[in-house]
This record gives sequence, C-alpha cells and structure tokens, in this order.
Amino acid sequence: MATRTPTVTATDSEMETGHSSWRGGVVAGAVAGIVMGAVFSIFAPPALEVAIPSLYGLSGGLAGWVVHVSHGAVLGVAFVALANALDVTEPTRSTLLGAGYGVVLWIALAAIVMPVWLTAVGSPANPPLPNLDTLSLAAHVLYGAVLGALVPSLRSL
Repeated sequence: MATRTPTVTATDSEMETGHSSWRGGVVAGAVAGIVMGAVFSIFAPPALEVAIPSLYGLSGGLAGWVVHVSHGAVLGVAFVALANALDVTEPTRSTLLGAGYGVVLWIALAAIVMPVWLTAVGSPANPPLPNLDTLSLAAHVLYGAVLGALVPSLRSL
C-alpha cells in the first residue's frame, strides 16, 4: 500500500512577512555602494584607486570599484538581517536605521579596521589610526541612507 505525503506550497501572500530578503540586501547594498563610490570618485579618487583595492593586494580603479561594490552588497545583506531583527519595514525608519548603520560602519570599518588592514598588507595608502576623515563619514552615512531607503522596496526579491 502506497502512502501519500501531501505537499504544502505557500502562496506569495502567505509567505509575505513584511521582512526583506537577502537578495534585496545584495541589490540595495550594491546600488548604495555605487552611490558612495561616486562620491569617492569625485572628492577622493585615491580611495577607490589605491586604498580599497590594496586591501586585497590589487591596484587600479576598476579593482577598487569591484571590491567596493562587493563590500557594499555583503554589508547590504547584514543590514537586511538587522532590519528584519528589529522589524523595521517602513521606509522612513529604514532610511534612518540605514544612516545610523552607515555611522557604525564608518567607526568600525573605515576608522579602525581599514587602517590596521592597510598597514598589515603594506599598502601605500596608509591612513592614520583611527581614520576620522569627515568625507568618509559623510559617504558612509550616504551609503547607509540609500541602502535603508531601497531595502523596503526590494523586499520581494
């Protein structure tokens, strides 16, 4: 006698929890990284041409862009996890959370981790520790705000 196991398939509306998907975080993070990279390209080209690629022993603007946008995408996924954990789904709150996330990224990654890492790999672009550059702060806040603004609209990806 054969037994049948019913298969239950949730509809899109049943699966919708209001939380954003990690795929939306990748896209939003990449777009926010491009916006932030544009700021660096205009106001601080060595950041993308020397500092960021040399983290991985690379050089040049294309390598800097690839690394920077990749970092943005990964950090976008982390933001989605944070927003989901805090149940932040409304666009204004998400944008504000994103701006705060940008400040935290600036303190942890740009001000502390990056100078240590660049020193460790012997980069020619070796900022002071801590690196309290205000342009970098503004660019990270912009990254976070764009990320936070985009994530709610990319929820269903």
